[in-house]
Amino acid sequence: MSRAASNGADDTAHDGDDTAHDGGGTTGPRPDVAPPGRPHSSHWGAFEAAVRPDGGLEITPDPRDPHPAALLRNVPAALGPRDRVLTPHVRRGWLEHGPGPDPARGADEHVPVPWDEVIPLLARELDRVRTTHSNRAIFGGSYGWGSAGRFHHAQSQIHRFLNCLGGYTRSVNSYSLGAATTLLRHVVGDDAPISNPTPLSVLAEHTGLFLCFGGMPAKNTQVNAGGISRHRAAGLLRAARGRGARFILVSPLRDDLAAELDAEWLAPVPGTDTALMLALCHVLIEEGRYDADFCQRHCAGFDTFARHVLGHDGTAAKTPRWAEPVCGIPAARIAALARELTEHRTMVSLSWSLQRAHRGEQPLWAGIALACLLGQIGLPGGGFGHGYGATGGTGAGTLPYKLPTLDQGTNPVPDFIPVARIADLLLHPGEEFDYDGGRHTYPDIRLVHWAGGNPFHHHQDLGRLRRAFARPDTVVVHEPHWTATARHADIVLPATTTLERDDIGGAKQDTALIAMHRVTDPVGEARDDYRILSDLATELGIGHAFTRGRGTNGWLEHLYETWRQGLPSAYTPEEDFKTFWRAGRIPLRALREQRTLYADFRTDPDTAPLPTPSGRIELYSATIASYGYDDCPGHPTWLPPEQHDADDADDPGAYPLHMVANNPPTRLHSQLDQGELSASSKVRGREPVRMHPDDAAARGVRDGDVVRIRSTVGSCLAGAVLSDAVRPGVVQLATGAWFDPSAPEVATCVHGNPNAVTRDIGTSRLAQGCTGQLARVEVERYDGPLPAVRAHNLSH
Repeated sequence: MSRAASNGADDTAHDGDDTAHDGGGTTGPRPDVAPPGRPHSSHWGAFEAAVRPDGGLEITPDPRDPHPAALLRNVPAALGPRDRVLTPHVRRGWLEHGPGPDPARGADEHVPVPWDEVIPLLARELDRVRTTHSNRAIFGGSYGWGSAGRFHHAQSQIHRFLNCLGGYTRSVNSYSLGAATTLLRHVVGDDAPISNPTPLSVLAEHTGLFLCFGGMPAKNTQVNAGGISRHRAAGLLRAARGRGARFILVSPLRDDLAAELDAEWLAPVPGTDTALMLALCHVLIEEGRYDADFCQRHCAGFDTFARHVLGHDGTAAKTPRWAEPVCGIPAARIAALARELTEHRTMVSLSWSLQRAHRGEQPLWAGIALACLLGQIGLPGGGFGHGYGATGGTGAGTLPYKLPTLDQGTNPVPDFIPVARIADLLLHPGEEFDYDGGRHTYPDIRLVHWAGGNPFHHHQDLGRLRRAFARPDTVVVHEPHWTATARHADIVLPATTTLERDDIGGAKQDTALIAMHRVTDPVGEARDDYRILSDLATELGIGHAFTRGRGTNGWLEHLYETWRQGLPSAYTPEEDFKTFWRAGRIPLRALREQRTLYADFRTDPDTAPLPTPSGRIELYSATIASYGYDDCPGHPTWLPPEQHDADDADDPGAYPLHMVANNPPTRLHSQLDQGELSASSKVRGREPVRMHPDDAAARGVRDGDVVRIRSTVGSCLAGAVLSDAVRPGVVQLATGAWFDPSAPEVATCVHGNPNAVTRDIGTSRLAQGCTGQLARVEVERYDGPLPAVRAHNLSH
């Protein structure tokens, strides 16, 4: 097989030297015993891996991890080969007719094409688009969860390549936190509540009452971007409970807190947390139980906010009696809860799920306001947190320095979109959109180049996304597996998984840097993104600009040594790169586990102001108010979701159930859905949907039945699981089942992907964040012939 040499690169541009893959020798192992494992890491933890003589993969969790993630059971499925892309493919229609919009994307067959033909083919297309339409016609699609590695980070690789080529239209923010990152810049000045919260170790020692809006789901703490070598969240919460701390869960799902925490469960109507929070604020203000000194000294706009809560601005007073019919929590319990909050060191915990819904900015803002009224922000164990239970790293502490990172370069193209507006971008070139006070225009995208991530997992209204992907001239995807994203591409380049390459793993919330040794040779003709992009760069005449003459090993050593030399002496590892690589890991020093968010600000807001216009927490933001957004006014406000989410014109009330589409307990997003743990959760081969027994009985649904879930935008099949852990009137369907549109006469997705039924709208004009957490649906037993699930089947 031919291989283009990188411009100016050394002979190891794509291959490691012998020591790079030396994970320990073996001396004639027994046929049924795996050789010694090689150190590796993943978003769900550190482990050792070895290929058994029978070809299977042996995974051994890090013995130093107090609670290894069950998700490691999925890892062997990464090698396939059933669903692996084994060789480059080009869609037949594109190959025969050339670039152009084509509704056949997603249904057309793909033809194998050799590497030495597909690289020049793609290079010519990239050159055509950028010279004919400019670089703003290229969308650099990527997402950050492809690997825990610092070098083979797909987003960094593709963005570096496209920046060397002249730039690209980019996305900002994330599906997880689109509303939060934008709002927090206005309210507290930056994302410190997300990136640097008070550690859980401090809460375990000091918090007396955890008020958990959206809970702290233990399943989510199995994962962390960049990996985590110690899963400690569950143990720290258990320690808090053992010390006598009390937990109150506010969620439609009872298991959003571990049963061992013995939480009181308040189950509001989904999406009504803001109304409940404002009613709690009303009690505190009306009864004089709020911290007036904190609100006046540390907050901006308290008086405006208080007028709204009390109804002195012409709106209804936000009393518990007002809130009860909205959220479904008795007024007496709301009033009593408000009083209880003042009797303890209280942590107001706000899950990421709250802001991942229509008008998602409001519950986050209202939760911060509630914490301000309690006046405990900056005290150990008090205040508010955003994302405890969202990842294993949230609340684990943070390192006071950066880790090795590949430089992406500079993007000269100014065009961008909020990440959750990808379908709008592709469908509506030239149209204007609002974002954070600005008015912007969608460029005309002719080529989508996607490496890392799966938009057919993250995005909403997948039927609409399919129409959007039909519009560009060319869609290019680097993929290890035949996901729906790969099936909707014109050019599919087989990418390696993390197990098939060397890398450096680490996260800013962890105490170990991991040498991620390659476990096995690439499957089929798969290549890592760096090699693919190096060959493309060489073909386009920018080889040296992209590679700097380094192969993978050269880059790993360069990133490590540059990082090591740039650290303050107190943090500098003694080990050089070769020593680190042989050891398999080194400790990272000075993880900050004993600090309190906003402690200095609390002590003196004049000498330690926040980076907001006022230097204070903005309960009223004059900046946001100046934008004139009716869907995000200048202070926290109860804004009911749009009613047409529940009704259609012909049948009002046609979708009476609230669907919660949360993260799955058996995989990370859609990754390794074909893995052993994920597969074990399926019901008749489909994603499980949990229903309250009363809702199921009313529809003639029994445990284990296949049901069809319908909304205004689409439908999907799923397997019914009856459970009283969901609020009546609520169904819960986790995200991540690979999208399978192979039987459209039955359902938009026959595998159970909830984004077949979620609406593709932004949170508001302020943030344009993802709203995929909630939808209004109806559920019915499906009695027709069951279509086969083909999501993991190569015969696509």
